[in-house]
Amino acid sequence: MKRHAKAKNYVVRKKPSLETRTTILIVCEGTKTEPGYFDGFRVAQICEIDAQGTGYNTLSLVNEAIRLSKLHNYNQVWCVFDKDDFPNSDFDNAIQKARQNKFEIAYSNQSFELWYVLHYQYLTSSLHRRDYCRLLDTCLGNKYEKNSKNMYEVLLPRQKIAIENSERLLTIHSTTPANSSPSTTVHLLVKELNRLASQRR
Repeated sequence: MKRHAKAKNYVVRKKPSLETRTTILIVCEGTKTEPGYFDGFRVAQICEIDAQGTGYNTLSLVNEAIRLSKLHNYNQVWCVFDKDDFPNSDFDNAIQKARQNKFEIAYSNQSFELWYVLHYQYLTSSLHRRDYCRLLDTCLGNKYEKNSKNMYEVLLPRQKIAIENSERLLTIHSTTPANSSPSTTVHLLVKELNRLASQRR
């Protein structure tokens, strides 16, 4: 009579269902640059990212985020926009309105490309947004393409440096975000996506 082998105890880890996965709406000012960057994060197994490039800015972007947030039960809503040359009041009021709606903010003063530059150097000089693109040509060693789809991969090895530089930059400002140039809080969204990515099993 054959003896049956003892059954081994296996622990089966189930992937989160679509109903239980964290869903994040990222409403971006740029139609390609920012969505292309955030789509690079490897969070698909644990999180669903809906990165939308709207072409809106400051207050109009926050209003669009309010509209989009009502279309789905998102766990988090992030507004990603730049100071550019818009009036200080528009920029600060947009941040205030986003917070009133319990949205998170990843702003850049003046340009999203500041976040890219901080991967290579700590920068305290206030530059016009077009100057960041020129500076990136030097940092990258080739022509920076604004709508490049591989910037996440290119910058990933230096991401920790950029986070440290962004956090350090915020400590030198004691005024409103509109008057804090250069500064960015993009690292807050990056850290959150990294936290979610670390939960992948």
